[in-house]
This record gives sequence, structure tokens and C-alpha cells, in this order.
Amino acid sequence: MNVLLAGVVGSTAYGLAHEGSDIDVLGMFAVPTEELHGLHPPKESQVSTAPDRTFHEAGKAVRLMLSSNPTASELLWLESYDVRTPLADELIALRGSLLSERGVRDAYLGYAVQQLRKLQTRDPATMPGRAAKHARHLVRLLRQAEELHTTGRLTIRLPDPDQVRSLGERIAADPAHGESLLTRAQALFERPGVLPPAPDTAAADAWLRRVRRAFYI
Repeated sequence: MNVLLAGVVGSTAYGLAHEGSDIDVLGMFAVPTEELHGLHPPKESQVSTAPDRTFHEAGKAVRLMLSSNPTASELLWLESYDVRTPLADELIALRGSLLSERGVRDAYLGYAVQQLRKLQTRDPATMPGRAAKHARHLVRLLRQAEELHTTGRLTIRLPDPDQVRSLGERIAADPAHGESLLTRAQALFERPGVLPPAPDTAAADAWLRRVRRAFYI
């Protein structure tokens, strides 16, 4: 793969990792442009385990970022990278313009609702660890959504991981605590924020075309 950008994400990046936690690597790559012209397009994602690695082709990665997909978007906000190329620097410089108010609301709050539904339908006594993990995801997603809406920026590493763990345990035991957090976040998005109404698709398209030119071999 022509790797453009790669870094450790997930619990390690959030500061929530514990002994035995998986190491999750996320990245993007570019296929040789010639491969895009044939009858059989190349795979848009490459996934492997031990360690867990997910790499999206540049075109797919940008489409996910334009939809404010939380997992894909966080790749552009990491504190450090295993691989970072000049083309990746160009995309990182665009990261704020790839987001949108509606995209963040729909994606982040949408994923948070999914985590809450899992908690509401799961018996926490049967798999307490899994329930707490869903609850931590809920807290993180809502915090990130609120930060993006009010500042236009995303902080990946949590400043208070112990507090998030504790809150996760409370929500896992009583999902009603999660409902109140979700209601607060939804109310916040009823007020004006700093994100643009739509992402800058022209800038994203121009970047992807530069990638295609760079790998026209």
C-alpha cells in the first residue's frame, strides 16, 4: 500500500487503555491511479488483526470525513502519527473544512444514540465490561460532538479518563444517566455553533485529484 497517513486510535489515543487493551491502527492509502480505470476496482479498505489495522483508500477516507464519520475524522486530529506524508499534511490542514454542523450532529449523536440503545436493551449483569465500554463510547462521542459544535476543533485524548470510566460505570448501571447527557447535547445543537452548514467538497475534491496525479503510475 502507498500509505499516506496512519496512527494509533481507539482507547490508547483516548487515554482509556488498560492492560490487555487492543492496539488499533487507522490509516489511509492511495492505490495507483491506473487501477481505478479497469473493470474491477481495487478494494477500498484493508483490514487485518493482531494488531487491529484498518486502512481506507484515499477516496473512501475523504468521503467518510465529508460525512463527519467519527472514526474516520479522528485520524486527522491525532497528536502523533506512525506515518505522515506531505499529502497527508495537506489534508490535515483542511480538516476543519471537511466537517459540517449537520454532519457532526447526525454522525456523532447518531452513534451516541446507538450506544445508548445497546445499554437500554442489554442486561448489564451478564456482560458488565461490555456495557461499560458502550457507556464510555457514549460519553466520548457526546463530548466530541459538543466540542466540535462550539469550537470547530477535536481533542482526541481525554483530559479526565478516570472520570469518564467512572461515569461509564454509572451509565452502564443506569442508562437514564446517559439519556440526560444525550438530551443536553441535542439541546446544544439547537443553538448556533461554529461549524459550516456544509463541508468544503471542492477543497476535498481538489486534494483527491492531487493524490490521483501523484500516483498516476
